[in-house]
Amino acid sequence: MIAEFRTKSQITIPKEIVASLGLTEGDKLDIFEKDGEIRIVPVVVYPKKYVEELCAEIEDVKAKVAAGEHPVFDSVDALFASLGEE
Repeated sequence: MIAEFRTKSQITIPKEIVASLGLTEGDKLDIFEKDGEIRIVPVVVYPKKYVEELCAEIEDVKAKVAAGEHPVFDSVDALFASLGEE
C-alpha cells in the first residue's frame, strides 16, 4: 500500500492495517529508522513505578527459589496438578 507524505510530516496508516493490528485511538507506536526503512511498531507503555514493582517481585521470587523456599515445577501440568491438591 502506498501512503502520501503530507505537511507536518504526517501520513495516514491504511484502514486495513489499522484493523488487522487492532489499533485504536490513543495506542502508542514506536517509529524508527533501520537499514533505510521507516518502521512503525505498536508498543505498550507501563508506568516506571509499576515496572520497578514487578522487577522487585521477580527478584524476591528468584531469592526464594534459590533458598528452596518456593516450589519449582518441571512443567505447567505439574504446576496445575499441585494447585488441584490444595
